[in-house]
Amino acid sequence: MKKLKKSKASTKIALFAGATALMALTNQSHAQSSDALIDKLVDKGILTTKEAQELRDEADKGFTTAFQAKTGTPDWVTAYKFSGDFRGRYDEVASTDSNPNFNQRNRFRYRLRAGLVVSMQGGLETGFSLTTADPAKGNEFNNAGNPLSGNSTMQDNGTKTGIYIDTAYGKWTPLNSDGWFLSTIIGKMINPLQFTPMVFDPDWTPEGAALQAGYTLNDQHSIMVTGVAFVEDQEVNGNDIGSVRAPGLFGGQAAWAANWTQKLATSLGLGGYTLINPQNLTTANVPYINQGNTRVFSVTPLPNGSYVLANNYSPIVADASATYKLDSFPLYTGAFPIKVAAEYINNVANMQNNDHNQGYWLGVTFGKSGTKGTWDISYRYEYLEADATYDQLTDDDNGAYYQNAPTGGAVGYFGGTNVKGHLIKANYSFTDSLTLTFSCFLNELITPGLNTAGLGEPKNSAMHVMADLMWKF
Repeated sequence: MKKLKKSKASTKIALFAGATALMALTNQSHAQSSDALIDKLVDKGILTTKEAQELRDEADKGFTTAFQAKTGTPDWVTAYKFSGDFRGRYDEVASTDSNPNFNQRNRFRYRLRAGLVVSMQGGLETGFSLTTADPAKGNEFNNAGNPLSGNSTMQDNGTKTGIYIDTAYGKWTPLNSDGWFLSTIIGKMINPLQFTPMVFDPDWTPEGAALQAGYTLNDQHSIMVTGVAFVEDQEVNGNDIGSVRAPGLFGGQAAWAANWTQKLATSLGLGGYTLINPQNLTTANVPYINQGNTRVFSVTPLPNGSYVLANNYSPIVADASATYKLDSFPLYTGAFPIKVAAEYINNVANMQNNDHNQGYWLGVTFGKSGTKGTWDISYRYEYLEADATYDQLTDDDNGAYYQNAPTGGAVGYFGGTNVKGHLIKANYSFTDSLTLTFSCFLNELITPGLNTAGLGEPKNSAMHVMADLMWKF
């Protein structure tokens, strides 16, 4: 028996050494096959999980040393990650109530995003990403990109497309061990506040600073707290307005995630934000993408005056979700998740018009796409009153038709607030990197708009259909 144990130990050592040598000689392009070999050795019981991780660490160390020697990379740089995606889209907006004034719009669009993240010793990270985009409405003169979209429309005989900075940031994570997490970030970033598109458009990448802290209580429960300070504008018509009157956004959110069993998970969140100096967020100072908020004309800023927000915005946002996984489902690979979720918003700062300061959505999602052969189908109903949240931050795809121009606004199809209706969405992943998405918004305005004299009953219902094909890399 002792000889047998000794023989097994010798075989294990030999295989471990051989695998280590193989990994040391393997470059990054073959990392996946080497990982598969190590996983197989673990499955056979030849290597323990700890030994496998040690082997991977040694391989990473060897590759990093060789890479640094060849490229001159500083030794405090530990990793690079290059990623991005390309999306092609068919986009159609049409009337659903036979409105003769509605100009149906059909567009072919695309978006390309690419970025680099550099990890460094001491929990440091920096990164940037670029995106295609068309200039924002009203900002074509200075070629400012649309803050709520990276789409470029195919038009004008193949004119060249603008490339914009989507994110550019520095991040420091001084604590990430024993269940605790602490991180701070500064620059232009992916929004760390995890509110849904009813509050923040998913393409909005704010500028400022954020702090996140979290704690994993055990295998079932974790909490995360986020605080942000974002700059909304620093200049008015090209003139520096200074930090005292500069409009900004302060916000925070606390979230609790619970995995009760392998099948059941829930989440709860509570947070909000407040706009600072909203009187300087006029239609002349910031890109006017969405509509919905109540605006009034002001003689300031001089000499021409402008349309300003009639209310302040300090919404409180609460959300909840529950996900249950079935063991299997027809035409689906693996465990099948079913998720129900809801979100509620109330602008507690809106004291002048408290009949229009609330919103909510509720919905259900079947399945989850993202890996080869997986799919999902979801439905959501949303009701977002005019002054529940600042309209230039919310989803620009979720809109309706303004037959009558609101004060300071325009006639046409617009996203933003003052919208109610349905969203039906489906995704199918052909591979891990290629996903087809179909989205259909069926909406109407909650309040049709002003200036209705002589125009008859407003017709404001609209259908917004998008078909996307996206490649990830």
